[in-house]
Amino acid sequence: MNKSALFHQFVAFTATIHQVTHDLTQNVTAANITPLHYKILEYIKVSQPVTPTEISECQHMSLPNTSRELRKLQERQLIEKFSDTADRRKQYVRLSKEGEKMMEEAFACIEERFLQLIHHATQDDLKDIQHALTILEEKVFHQND
Repeated sequence: MNKSALFHQFVAFTATIHQVTHDLTQNVTAANITPLHYKILEYIKVSQPVTPTEISECQHMSLPNTSRELRKLQERQLIEKFSDTADRRKQYVRLSKEGEKMMEEAFACIEERFLQLIHHATQDDLKDIQHALTILEEKVFHQND
């Protein structure tokens, strides 16, 4: 196996993931939400509860900028902050009820778009796709650690 060729295939694959993600999520949320706010809310939705530092690292933002954006989302009542019961200095962020509702609506729209992408796939194709995603999660992205 040529690992260099595999690396280049992986780079092309990740670029495609970014493009497909952009296409699937484009114009999904209310006009009042910026693309950055959507990305933050999406990360919180799939990973909650999270710390501001985790959001900062994931979004490649400084912690002060992250704190400012979280404050805006909190003012809009889309997120809630709460303290760790063992260490009151440690803050966590989760979606509020309104944030959950908005993200469920966004995910429903994205799911509809995704289903359009795979509408020609056979049952065998769907099994292969699911298997490929499982292998990528386990061997490359380590989501099951």
